[in-house]
Amino acid sequence: MSLHVTLLALLLTFTAGLLSAATPAKPNILFVLSDDHSYPFLSCYGDPNVRTPTLDKLAAEGMKFHRLFTVAPQCVPSRAGYLTGRSAVAARMTRFSSPLPSDEITFPEILRAQAGYFTGVCGRSYHLDGSNPANAQTTARLLTEHGLRTFAQRVDYLRTGSDAAAIEQMREFLGQKPADKPFCLWLNFSDPHHAWTPSAEDRPDPAKLTLPAHWPDLPGMRAQLADYCGEVNRVDRSMKAVLDLLAERGFAANTLVIFAGDNGAALPHGKGSLYDPGSNVPLVIRWPGIVKPGGDSHTLLSGEDIAPTILAAAGLAPGPKMSGRSFAALLRGDSSYSPRKYIFVERGPHGTAPVTLQMRSSANDFSRSARSDRYKFIYNCTPWVPYSPVDSAGGAGWTQMAAANEQGKLAAGLRTTYFTTPRPVYELYDLDADPSELNNLSGQNAVHAIELELRTALAEKMIVDFDYLPLPDLLDRDTTGTKAGKAGKNGKKKL
Repeated sequence: MSLHVTLLALLLTFTAGLLSAATPAKPNILFVLSDDHSYPFLSCYGDPNVRTPTLDKLAAEGMKFHRLFTVAPQCVPSRAGYLTGRSAVAARMTRFSSPLPSDEITFPEILRAQAGYFTGVCGRSYHLDGSNPANAQTTARLLTEHGLRTFAQRVDYLRTGSDAAAIEQMREFLGQKPADKPFCLWLNFSDPHHAWTPSAEDRPDPAKLTLPAHWPDLPGMRAQLADYCGEVNRVDRSMKAVLDLLAERGFAANTLVIFAGDNGAALPHGKGSLYDPGSNVPLVIRWPGIVKPGGDSHTLLSGEDIAPTILAAAGLAPGPKMSGRSFAALLRGDSSYSPRKYIFVERGPHGTAPVTLQMRSSANDFSRSARSDRYKFIYNCTPWVPYSPVDSAGGAGWTQMAAANEQGKLAAGLRTTYFTTPRPVYELYDLDADPSELNNLSGQNAVHAIELELRTALAEKMIVDFDYLPLPDLLDRDTTGTKAGKAGKNGKKKL
């Protein structure tokens, strides 16, 4: 009998070993965000203006994505989308300085509660406990009195600091991780956020840069773009330190690494706007043993999709309120993955700027967009507010653009896009023919069905998310009540 028990015990031990070998442990998860980082500013995307060997190598070892769009072109709401798997509207995070409501559950909380993860946040401000209020002392007191700062309870480890400090905080976090737990760390970099302070080593020669059609070729524009690219290059060196630390501690082989931008560059057409450079950000994912090296995807992804994908990687279902769609099947090469038909982006107030009669869109703007593979529809609810780029309006690029416009030297498409007030309520762009989104087709008969399709898709999203803005006109009329088939010069509708 004792021999039988011994043999049975040996068999059970052997079987358990086989099952353990066949069932991989839950992956560690490292989610890294750069700040104000537009696509395609990585050299693995073919951008000639930057040098990013570390991120290029990460992409070669995993998969790069060309069309990830954050839920908003701003730091706070976009991060809320990443963490909750919901739109910023649904998560009640469209006011930039808001703290994340306590009943909005984040993916690190689910990982900790349901899968035993050791969780943390470090680096640049994570922006979700009430962000940099203008009246700092009063607002901080009110947030504390009402118990609205919640992240110390949401994660096991919470630190903020410079990009250099982020590396040391990551080291401290890994040192505190219990040996029997997987980890999930959200690491935030400041680069390439404005103001730009690149070293001479990182900064490219402005004269050698390639400019897209949505920027005029002016010395100030080249100088600011060179500064920006220099900070992207510095992000790459910071990322090397992160990956070296991961390898040094023996975690590289079982860590799902996700690198993305939080929103677009603080340059015209970028951060704060619903044009693609405002929300289209890099996404590189390495998952050893799961993601086939060298993957390259052009599928439409939303910032809402990151949280459910991370949870799926850990074997968990999405949170009950998450509207994002997991693309874990796409990472695994599963042909059953069904891509999105649309992505949606929203814009609300930025920073803590008050409403004034002289305000510009950089401070306060209310707009929504729906994008398909080929077309983009933008709905502007504050068209009387003049356009201005977020953060960089005082720089040489924008001031020289404004001067060129005053002198009648700016190209027609740029003049119409940046300096027309009021702006059109509705905009529609054919992104294949017009990737810089300079020729507004809204109201043209040839694209009537496409525009109505996107208006309807946007209205549905707004209804489902309980959006507080009025719905776009589904009868295809502009705000004057005239048929939308009438368009102004350069394709801009007359209001």
